[in-house]
Amino acid sequence: MLQQTQVRKVIEYYQRFLIKFPTLEQLANANLQELLKEWEGLGYYARARNLRKAAQIVVSDMGGQIPTDYNTFRKLPGVGDYTAAAVQSIAFGHSYAAVDGNVKRVIARIFMLDSPVNTTRSQGLFQEKANFLLDEDQPSTFNQAMMELGAITCRPKSPLCTICPVHMFCAAFQTARQDQFPLRLQRKPIPSYHLVVAVIHKGDQILITQRQTDGLLGGLWEFPNGEINNTEDPPEDVCRQIIQEDFNLQIEVTSFLTQTKHTYTHFKTTMEVFECRYQSGKIVLGQAQDYRWIKTDQINQYPLIGANHKFLSLI
Repeated sequence: MLQQTQVRKVIEYYQRFLIKFPTLEQLANANLQELLKEWEGLGYYARARNLRKAAQIVVSDMGGQIPTDYNTFRKLPGVGDYTAAAVQSIAFGHSYAAVDGNVKRVIARIFMLDSPVNTTRSQGLFQEKANFLLDEDQPSTFNQAMMELGAITCRPKSPLCTICPVHMFCAAFQTARQDQFPLRLQRKPIPSYHLVVAVIHKGDQILITQRQTDGLLGGLWEFPNGEINNTEDPPEDVCRQIIQEDFNLQIEVTSFLTQTKHTYTHFKTTMEVFECRYQSGKIVLGQAQDYRWIKTDQINQYPLIGANHKFLSLI
């Protein structure tokens, strides 16, 4: 199911994914690094890990058959209310209303709901309205129509109300207030982190480290880095210090490579990237899970975090 992801961005990934993992058994037996590499660039990497875990459970405990029971399916890793309702209705014709962001927008305008769409407290209200509207004889068609209506016609800005097939039932349109809905609570600004990144050369090799599998961006690879806390020290000095303290390596910072900025869903980063030369030391892993010394032409074999892709061409 597409959550916070656009169809046009996913199609190419989807087609490649099915070629690489055409059956549940192949997905269940997939190497996690190969899976993450196929997923690279989509974000939300926990979804990839959960998809593999769910496939493993279905293959090992359910005879390779995807559960057609809502409650059983809902218990699989990574499956929430929306995914469960969408799959059970579209794949198996069961009467469950799927409520995603597009559907919430349609419902908010039809009923002129004054509950914000981006709070968990209001989720029950939107689900209740969707259940009320649901065509129980054609739940698959209904859910897909509601999603499509929100994505194409009932757009966040400049909705195409005059061609909307349900505008005669829409309270917001009838009162010319469609631009005032849905309501959203203003979120606090997402935190920003200032980092130093070390591209460490050792002969014709460079060092990459792997993030913990179950953490943020779990299982992905990156160049060694650390946060610049409140300090007046030059970033290159901070870079040397972090690499020594966190990785037990002594390095020479040879040049400043670039500064990059990258925004994730819940935070954003500014990275000061330095070219460095290995001097001495045997690497000790702290927060990282693994490491590799690789040649630069091998870098594309590893699933990298998105922020690192922004300076790869400079290395």
